[in-house]
Amino acid sequence: DNPATRSANFFVPGLIAILLQVMAILMIALSLVRERERGTLEQLTMTPVAPLGLMVGKMIPYGALTFTEMCAILFVMRVIFQVPIHGSVLLLLALSIPFLLTVLGIGLVISTRARTQAEAFQLSMGTILPSVFLSGYIFLIENMPPFFQGISRLIPATYYIQILRGIILRGAGISELWGNATVLIVMGCGTTLLAARLFVKQSGR
Repeated sequence: DNPATRSANFFVPGLIAILLQVMAILMIALSLVRERERGTLEQLTMTPVAPLGLMVGKMIPYGALTFTEMCAILFVMRVIFQVPIHGSVLLLLALSIPFLLTVLGIGLVISTRARTQAEAFQLSMGTILPSVFLSGYIFLIENMPPFFQGISRLIPATYYIQILRGIILRGAGISELWGNATVLIVMGCGTTLLAARLFVKQSGR
């Protein structure tokens, strides 16, 4: 899996998940709060677009931007850090989409709760520490106390890091990773629906 015992081979794939989470949540949360402060978000509540459709519409451009950034990070990982990808790059890109859906959904939820950009920034940063310390990025989940192992199963990065390391380090296929992908799909749909519901309550539609 890591014959040269290079720390980069182990940590860089996990770092991809953390970077994508930070970028996606911050971008969409700050953007929507900025729109609310300007009053443009309230104007959208007057349109006939359903709240869920509005949330999905907001996610698409940020999803495309984050996906592009992910490709750039993978390029840097391969060229600069010399971390080989033993599995399918196409599978890696495909299984990244559910994770992006999930973290963008979390950003939408934050945007419905935050009143200012500073508050949105603080809430977004609050999602990082659990992802860094409890997702398996630094510490192995198997070595954690049972309580923290339970929390780790609620963190999207836990499943995405397993996907990243599985494909990049071991050359794992979909037969090994479909469970992680399924959890992320459920999480992504759940956070998006929650954001739409909170938006409805907030706007009084």
